[in-house]
Amino acid sequence: MNAPMAPDWVSANQQLLVHEFARLRALLQPEATAVPLTHACSTEHVQALHEHGAIDQLTSSFDLSGFERDLLLLCAGVEMDAGVALACAHGHGDEGRPWASFGLALAALQAPHWSALSPHSPLRHWRLIEIDPTPGLATARLRIDERILHFLAGINELDRRLSPLVSTVDTAHLQPPSHRLVTRQVIDTLTDAASNRRTPPLILFEGDDPMAQRDIAARAASALGLGCRVLNAEDIPRAADERSALQTLWAREARLLGVALIMSFTTDSPDETAAARGFLEHVGGTCFACGNSGLATVRPARRFRVDKPASGERHALWTDALDAETVEHHSAELERTASHFRLSSHALQAIAREASNVSHTNRAQVPATGSGLWQRCRQETNSALDALAQRLSTEAGWDDLVLPDAQLGVLRQIAAHVRQRHVVFERWGFAGTGSRGLGLASLFAGESGTGKTLAAEVLANALQLDLYRVDLSSVVSKYIGETEKNLRRIFDAAEDCGAILLFDEADALFGKRSEVKDSHDRYANIEISYLLQRMESYHGLAILTTNLKSSLDSAFTRRLRFVVQFPFPDSGQRLALWKRAFPPAAPTATLDFDKLARLSVTGGSIRNIALSAAFLAADAGDAIGMQHLLQAAHGDAAKREHPLTDAETRGWT
Repeated sequence: MNAPMAPDWVSANQQLLVHEFARLRALLQPEATAVPLTHACSTEHVQALHEHGAIDQLTSSFDLSGFERDLLLLCAGVEMDAGVALACAHGHGDEGRPWASFGLALAALQAPHWSALSPHSPLRHWRLIEIDPTPGLATARLRIDERILHFLAGINELDRRLSPLVSTVDTAHLQPPSHRLVTRQVIDTLTDAASNRRTPPLILFEGDDPMAQRDIAARAASALGLGCRVLNAEDIPRAADERSALQTLWAREARLLGVALIMSFTTDSPDETAAARGFLEHVGGTCFACGNSGLATVRPARRFRVDKPASGERHALWTDALDAETVEHHSAELERTASHFRLSSHALQAIAREASNVSHTNRAQVPATGSGLWQRCRQETNSALDALAQRLSTEAGWDDLVLPDAQLGVLRQIAAHVRQRHVVFERWGFAGTGSRGLGLASLFAGESGTGKTLAAEVLANALQLDLYRVDLSSVVSKYIGETEKNLRRIFDAAEDCGAILLFDEADALFGKRSEVKDSHDRYANIEISYLLQRMESYHGLAILTTNLKSSLDSAFTRRLRFVVQFPFPDSGQRLALWKRAFPPAAPTATLDFDKLARLSVTGGSIRNIALSAAFLAADAGDAIGMQHLLQAAHGDAAKREHPLTDAETRGWT
């Protein structure tokens, strides 16, 4: 119900109230001289007004009897017509009581009945009137609820008590085909219920695009002539009495404004779900629930799945959302951007608007896709992963890697697989119909310090992707099912941004699987299987590192796309590493790189020794010399519990 607000309706509604208040005054003071009702408003005009007047909308919506209608008008008249207040005082025989009471209404109004103020009567259930907390129901002061008073006056605005809790819905300009299909199905479901006079089923949305779910709900409600408001599940009171009060307030508002409810979930916590279930069970009206696939209710419900647009749909959305000139400017990378970043329809269109605005403002400043749309998509999609894993710096380039040609070749293959994934899997159709085996899971094996993490940084930099290190020790849980839940959060968050995931020290979880002897062994293998499954279907690159490849189960390594063995550097590679260890701005004395290369250490140790020597030299006010490097090398050896030999350091100083 949404009272019209045209000027002629407002004027007519006021005339109707004037007529009704005059009628009530006549009932309260039958002996008084009153202006004939036909002088105030013609009988024909009154009948016409009754069809659309605010009081009659309330009567119809809340199923009020004639006596209940007049009692509500009496309470309104006290606030809006001084004559009604005086008539009430006269009826009470007390000038100090110029208000409505149940006893006065029973005595003066037509067709009275005691049930009008029973606890479950419409007037009290819908809180249309309030009873002052004084002894005696018949003598207590009755007040009209402020929201209802404003409605009678022709002002139909959201109850101020709900304003902090509910919000409006902004629908997206464009919908992908999959979302349009669900919208049509929801509309048909609700229309069928309405045409058969059935209570509308609760519409439960599942999937990973809650914003699109809201959008579909709003479009479906609009098709039925309803508005929409969003209520966050976390704001529903846990206490039953407070929740019941909110239920009544909302259900009343839904009738007054003609709106549907969208229940929005941000978590799947049991307390929040239970409170929302209790709310939705009894609130009635058209309701949607978004973002909680585990919600179950006794109330009849229909489930619909709404996921983020697929790659092809995203490409079409980009093309439609961007202006033609911007599409032409970004055509080379637009397909890859659409394939890589799993954006919601809302987020994609927001980024497209930004890009088009920049394009229109200053065409010369439109950036290339790699640093424009691509970077903006990275920013939009990586926030969820930031809370679950450690983001690493990705400034290293291919020239920073010192590896044999074979290993470098495999790393470049990995980069090519990631870069051309959309071409091979999507455009050329190699993806087929399933996701299994489409992942680019890789294993980097080698001693600590041989460049495994550096190689991951180089790949991330070359591919313009974020790199996240996952601490497996914090992911693995002793509680059954928690490890899978932790891994699910990480992979679900990573799917949107396609970041490179680096699982350090994988042997902790993927070591040789022992014979299953008890339930803990069985669940450990379930955890491993789950991770393998997610790695195989992950559309980005997942890298696992290990210090000892032989410790890994062969059944696991067979399921990896790439395995890169990082060898201990030979003397020639160590020479190259030493020469790259000192930045151009670092002051160095005469350094003998050939002698330094005799030191049998990894690239990681070389960097640590060079850095420690730099601090020693800086503290002494000297340029970095061999004596500083010797001292730093001994310190590194002590840390590794591997004393230096005389052959390694002979002639350094």
